[in-house]
Amino acid sequence: MAHLTADWPNDADGGVFRNLAADGFDFSVPHSVDYNVDFESWPPPAAALEWLRAQYGELGLYPPSESMAGYVEFQVLGPLTYEGVTSTQRRVTAAMEPFGGVCESWGVMHNAA
Repeated sequence: MAHLTADWPNDADGGVFRNLAADGFDFSVPHSVDYNVDFESWPPPAAALEWLRAQYGELGLYPPSESMAGYVEFQVLGPLTYEGVTSTQRRVTAAMEPFGGVCESWGVMHNAA
C-alpha cells in the first residue's frame, strides 16, 4: 500500500489527507470521490443541475430534511490528490456561485488499515 508523504496545507482538506494517510489510505490507486454542492435554496436551479450533469454525469439530489440541509452530490473517479480535490471545489464553487451554490465538502470511502 502506497503512502503519500506530502506536506499538505494546514486547512480542513489538508487535515483530511493527513487523517487518511494515518489510517493507511492507498493513494496509489484510483478512488471515487464524492463532492457535495450546497445551495442557498431548494430545489437548485435547473441551469445549475444541467451544468453539473454536463461536467460530472449522474447526480444525487438530497432535499432538505429535519436533520440536514439539502445538497447535490457528484462523483469523480481518479487519483486522490490535494490539488485535485481543491481545484474541483474551486471550479464548481465558481460555476455555482451565480446559482447560490458552493462546493466545500467531499469524501472518499476506505477501509482503515
